[in-house]
Amino acid sequence: MRVGFNPYKDQENGDSYFSHQVIIPVYIPNLEGYFKDSFTILKLCLESLFSTVHGKTFITIVNNGSGDFVKDYLDELLSEGKIQELIHTENIGKLNAILKGLVGNNIELVTISDSDVLFLPNWQNETIKVFTAIPKTGVVGIVPQFGMFKSNCGNVLFDTIFSPRLRFIPVKNKEALIRFYDSIGWDRNYNQDYLEYNLGLKINDDLNVLIGSGHFVATYKKDIFEEITTYIGFKMGGSSEGYLDEALLKKDYWRLTTEDNYAFHMGNTLEEWMTIPKKLGKEVEEPNYNFEKNKKISHFLYFIKNKLFMKFLKNKPLVKIFLRWKQLPKNMIENY
Repeated sequence: MRVGFNPYKDQENGDSYFSHQVIIPVYIPNLEGYFKDSFTILKLCLESLFSTVHGKTFITIVNNGSGDFVKDYLDELLSEGKIQELIHTENIGKLNAILKGLVGNNIELVTISDSDVLFLPNWQNETIKVFTAIPKTGVVGIVPQFGMFKSNCGNVLFDTIFSPRLRFIPVKNKEALIRFYDSIGWDRNYNQDYLEYNLGLKINDDLNVLIGSGHFVATYKKDIFEEITTYIGFKMGGSSEGYLDEALLKKDYWRLTTEDNYAFHMGNTLEEWMTIPKKLGKEVEEPNYNFEKNKKISHFLYFIKNKLFMKFLKNKPLVKIFLRWKQLPKNMIENY
């Protein structure tokens, strides 16, 4: 039987101390074959994260069915206070693991990252700059990639198509771009023009951003997930990445990426260049950001921006006009 009155009944949670959450799902079942170096790479990922975030960062790790050696390591990090939340589960799939980490707090920003990301200094500050300067931003990537504007960017292109700020800008960090595609196993026989220009927005003299964002590490406004799906029927791929994309577009948020590179993809093979960044100096106690929040747009407007408009931009003659108009060099237009 119950005796007495629970003193916490009807007590409100209040605002969170933390302003930025990082969620990393982890699946390392063993140390063989594909996973031979994965545990060492996970340690590099987490140590690089610890070295590059401010003091109001809430780190959530979801152990998605890994071996006991991973569980023991993560339990130790939790007991040391290096991470704030640890969820152990069987292998329920990458996105379902992410969904578990998203619920239960009201932290304004959430970075969703793979467990093979090497975070670089200032990634967090540069991410915040984009959210602050562009209120319609919903997600910010920190690793530039080829042709990001071609995927799930109908709304930002629709909104900025007549703006002179939307233009092709020179790639800022060619070496990092090459390293990314090396890391995912591409040969270097891709169009070399992709290493020269990327579509972006010139915000001011001190800030350019790129249109679009990849998925393996990116920061989202948390209100995108106010209506959350409870289950995705894929371990990886399938409709899982599409869920994150659709949630963003339904609120008419823009996908953007920092102009420079602020993380590396390590993959599943340890290499000599992979080292933990030098730890930052005194941690900055960041305030709550209080960014603008979008409401859901109508189905009609969603269709116009993200479906119909993108069909026009896939028309080859119109694409060439668009590329020329947005100042891609003439010698690159035919094959870009």
